[in-house]
Amino acid sequence: MLTYNTKKKRLILPEYGRNIQQMIDYCTTITDRDQRNSCAQSIIKTMSKLFPENKENVAGQSNPNAKFWDHLAIMSGFSLDIDWPEGTIAAEALTMKPNPVPMTQGPMRFHIYGKNIQRMMEYAMDLPGGEEKDEIIMLLANQMKKQLSAVNPDGVDDARIFKDIADMTNGEIRMTPEQHHLYDFKVIQPANKKKRKK
Repeated sequence: MLTYNTKKKRLILPEYGRNIQQMIDYCTTITDRDQRNSCAQSIIKTMSKLFPENKENVAGQSNPNAKFWDHLAIMSGFSLDIDWPEGTIAAEALTMKPNPVPMTQGPMRFHIYGKNIQRMMEYAMDLPGGEEKDEIIMLLANQMKKQLSAVNPDGVDDARIFKDIADMTNGEIRMTPEQHHLYDFKVIQPANKKKRKK
């Protein structure tokens, strides 16, 4: 009677297929260490021929088959007693938790504009007064209005942007609607494509 794959043992790395897994399972049963080493080398050669794209051609990498050796260790359940190449993955590496990522983000009062706008505004504050500084501030103000318009389709008043800039820079940068005019952004809704009824 035919045995379905769903009834068989689950494959650890299915991309290699059941034949490679059976070769590895057989290799673990060999009692002689030299024969086991020879069998493991043959499995690595087979894996590298079947999956040449997995070879690692990294500068300074002495063993291009390092990935295959790691996969052999994983597929054998780390139970294969052979002469492993240096740097082969250990069982602890699969259960080890990564170090926590430190939170570098400081307080952010204006979430709608994002951290980059706040950083660029701080950069603009440090610039010496002049045409370049004025242009950068205008670009940032227009970008802020564009971002705010995306969530307020009814429109955004320039005075609101100027107030946020003053708050963001602790009053160092002040803009007025009389002296500065920002672009008008319109949010264009995508066309509603309805299926025609037959």
